[in-house]
Amino acid sequence: MNTTINAFNGGVTSAKGFKASGIHCGLRKNKGKYDLACIFASHRCPTAAVYTTNRVFSSPITVTRENLADGMAQAVICNSGNANTCNGDGYETASQMGELLAEGLGIDKKDIVVASTGVIGVPLPIEPIKNGIPALVAALGDDEKAETDAATAILTTDIKMKKTAVSFELDGKTVTIGGMCKGSGMIQPNMATMLGFVTTDAAITSAMLQKALREAVADSFNMVSVDGDTSTNDMVCVMASGEAGNNEIAYENEAYTLFVEGLKKVCTYLAMAIAADGEGATKLLQCNVINFSDKTGARLLAKSVIRSSLVKAAMFGSDANWGRVLCALGYAGVDFDPQKVDLYFRSKEGAIAVCRDGKGLPFDEDEAKKILLAKHVFIDCDMKDGDQRATAYGCDLSYEYVRINGDYRS
Repeated sequence: MNTTINAFNGGVTSAKGFKASGIHCGLRKNKGKYDLACIFASHRCPTAAVYTTNRVFSSPITVTRENLADGMAQAVICNSGNANTCNGDGYETASQMGELLAEGLGIDKKDIVVASTGVIGVPLPIEPIKNGIPALVAALGDDEKAETDAATAILTTDIKMKKTAVSFELDGKTVTIGGMCKGSGMIQPNMATMLGFVTTDAAITSAMLQKALREAVADSFNMVSVDGDTSTNDMVCVMASGEAGNNEIAYENEAYTLFVEGLKKVCTYLAMAIAADGEGATKLLQCNVINFSDKTGARLLAKSVIRSSLVKAAMFGSDANWGRVLCALGYAGVDFDPQKVDLYFRSKEGAIAVCRDGKGLPFDEDEAKKILLAKHVFIDCDMKDGDQRATAYGCDLSYEYVRINGDYRS
């Protein structure tokens, strides 16, 4: 089996059997910003999802959980500008969103994934969505414009659109996985991401698709932190049309392993795009914890470094204050020997060792500054206590983050 996975500039319409659209329906005041998106599969197909672990969660999540009880769906509707959370009539509104799209598409209302993102605690008006459904359905297409419109319509404070796709061979057939997501602030998922939508033309059962999604997000979306806040609306879903024509993946085999690898590649790209587009961010941070005794501990250590406000602030100032990194490792709640730890900073400008066996090393501050001024900075933590590793993704903490969140509702 050819195991090469090729990435390309695609999205949710790259896989066979899917169309998408995005329009401005009037939920957002700025008429230049799209605020309603749709993904439509050619037929009812296996669909899996993971959701926020926040005990305060959105009404769309409740509706989607009910609709996906049988592991099948045919369409997604998502609005931006309003989270439809903590507002009294959210469940009824989320249900109506699904019913309106189902009527417009001529499908069952139970085959709709419903998602919302935006301000919490404000009633979501249904009239703009109702009035926009005909245009949303009419705009459905499988070209680059369609997937770009959809990827744009789900954004809130994001600066950049986030989408990608990969292809690989299964049973002599070309399988494609494409995805889009949104996320810039209120980001520290414990399950997936803010909002992420993935499509694939692989033939795979609902049960195996759910298992694959959980595996893929564990080392991708679950390893992102922008500000330590877990949203009420976090969701990632994946739909599988089966139109690639491969033998259906019904159990863990070589084909399943390759599918997970492809799905993980899409999820990791999108997760890194979220981190790089963090509110007010000037650089992408990547913490690699290597040579540790267990995988779970390595993940906790890496995320502890990435979510440290002091580490993030030091990276904004391009200050090689490595003591903050060691400190963040120390309060991660993981048992390790501090006197074994080596720390390094890396970027395209080079690499520099700053700590060995838990003790500071003499280093050139100017060289360190040059390394940390790069747009993508690696923080490497060698625990020297095993063969497990984990990577977490985040961003620096700038003045702009405070400004954005100080007047978010206005």
